[in-house]
Amino acid sequence: MEFGLKGRKVAIVATDGVEQVEIEEPRRALDAAGAVTHIIAPRDGSIQAVNHDEKGARIPVDRMLSDVRASEYDALLLPGGVANPDRLRTDASAVQFVREFMLGERPVAAICHGAWLLVEAGAVAGRTLTSWPSLQTDIRNAGGEWVDVPCHVDDRLVTSRKPADLPVFCATIVREFANRIDEARVDALVDQSFPASDPPPGPSAIGGEGAARA
Repeated sequence: MEFGLKGRKVAIVATDGVEQVEIEEPRRALDAAGAVTHIIAPRDGSIQAVNHDEKGARIPVDRMLSDVRASEYDALLLPGGVANPDRLRTDASAVQFVREFMLGERPVAAICHGAWLLVEAGAVAGRTLTSWPSLQTDIRNAGGEWVDVPCHVDDRLVTSRKPADLPVFCATIVREFANRIDEARVDALVDQSFPASDPPPGPSAIGGEGAARA
C-alpha cells in the first residue's frame, strides 16, 4: 500500500480573482509530491487569476462544484486573492464543500484571504490560525485566535499569511497533508481489522516491549 501523497486527491477551490502565485505554487508542490490536484470552481471552463491588481493567466477548471462531493477528496486547498474568496463565500455550494471538509476532519490549508471561506463555513471557532492581516477581526469575531506568523498548523488546518510565505506554506502542506492522510488510512485499517465490538488486543496479547510487565 502506498503512503504519502502519491495518488491522493487534493481539491483546490477557486474562482475569478484568485491570486495566481497562491494557486500555482502550492499546486506545483503537491503535484511534485505525487498528489492528484483538481481546480474546482463554480463554473466550467477557466478562471481568471490575478497578480495583485493586474490580470494574470486564465487557469483551466477541472471540475465544477455542482459535480463534486467533499468525500471524493483527501485534502483541500484554499488559495487567496481578495475577490476570489469574497465571491466564493457567497456561493452556498462552496461554503458547504469547505464545511464538510472541516467536519470530516480531513486536512485543509488556506493562504491569505482564503481564510474567509473558513469563517463563512463556521470553521474557525476554537482554532488558532493566520491569514492576511485584514481578516484578523473577522476571525476573532468568529471565535478564532489570530496569530501573525508565516505559517501555522492547528491540528489538520494549515494557514498562511501572504505570497511571501509561500516557501514555508508549500513545504508545510506537503508534509502535513501526507502525515494526516496517512494517519486516516492507518485508522481506517485498524477499524477494518478490529471492529468496535472487537477492540485491538493489548500489549500482553500481541507481545512487544513492556508486554511481560503489563
